Amino acid sequence: MEMTFRWYGAKEEKITLEEIRQIPQVKGIVGTLMDIPAGEVWPKARIKALKEEIEKAGMTLKVIESVNIHDDIKIGKPSRDKYIENYIETIKNLAEFGIEVICYNFMPVFDWVKSDLDYHLPDGSRTLAYIAKDIPADPNEIIQKVENSSNDFALPGWEPERLAKVKELFEEYKGVDEQKLRENYEYFLKAIIPTCEAVGVKMAVHPDDPPYSIFGLPRIVKNRDDLDWLCNIVDSPYNGITLCTGSIAEDPANNVYDILAEFCKRGRIHFVHARNIKFIGEKDFYEAGHESSDGSLDMYRIMKAMYDNGFDGFIRPDHGRMIWDETGRPGYGLYDRALGIAYLNGLWEAIDKDAKTQK
Repeated sequence: MEMTFRWYGAKEEKITLEEIRQIPQVKGIVGTLMDIPAGEVWPKARIKALKEEIEKAGMTLKVIESVNIHDDIKIGKPSRDKYIENYIETIKNLAEFGIEVICYNFMPVFDWVKSDLDYHLPDGSRTLAYIAKDIPADPNEIIQKVENSSNDFALPGWEPERLAKVKELFEEYKGVDEQKLRENYEYFLKAIIPTCEAVGVKMAVHPDDPPYSIFGLPRIVKNRDDLDWLCNIVDSPYNGITLCTGSIAEDPANNVYDILAEFCKRGRIHFVHARNIKFIGEKDFYEAGHESSDGSLDMYRIMKAMYDNGFDGFIRPDHGRMIWDETGRPGYGLYDRALGIAYLNGLWEAIDKDAKTQK
């Protein structure tokens, strides 16, 4: 297991690499280039500069998150082949600079949805929440709500150039049901995975967030059977998963522990987003502190399922609360994610030592 920390870049962050390197056992940065629109090639010069900046601070860049897929690919428009070629070129460029894993998603229009980005907890901390009754029927209202709560930071999956044409996107997705979206996803994977195999870059899809349909949009990476389908349509270790414990567990019907165990054992989980959620209704929840006692998930069972089934990929804490009067990008403060790392590392050390004692 290699512990990492997501960082959006010096121009996009209040958090510095110097601060991150002080978190115990964090050697790797999960990087991105937020200003490159979906569908465009990531230039070698930009990747090289990002890698050098991170390595100068004494850390490594092996994982890239949010190489976004153009909606024409998801919709299946004739222009998709051009955008797939651009994506393949980006994969090659990233491989040239030592990138091993690309985290991405195949969600239509919105990469994730929450009803509140500033949900206040009794202890004074603030977090993200999903409360169904507070999700407006008009998607433009949720866009306005997110923009008003973003603290002037760009949020991944809610890029302004994409949201500016949300009405048009909803019209274009009207003819795309789950079956059509699966066909378009299969087309994409069959086009890119041979390149991934050739250059040594593993694709790791993030589950749908939430893992069920909202606004009438299809969801196809939402449960165990969907992940099984994904692994079978292109049966290659380079076609893998970013298992976000919070996202997959947002549907109580999903057994996050069994899913982790199965797909770790199959060698298809390359990246883990470890976070806890606290249910406050059937599917309503807020994002809790990482400790098991703070939420509805047993983080010990999560880490043990990974350990017992041979997980040797990358992991990062996900969606920390804003604590100690910290301000910044919602869900991505420094302090609570650092606490989460200390907790996850402690669980892993205890599980490892216990396993070795039993031998």
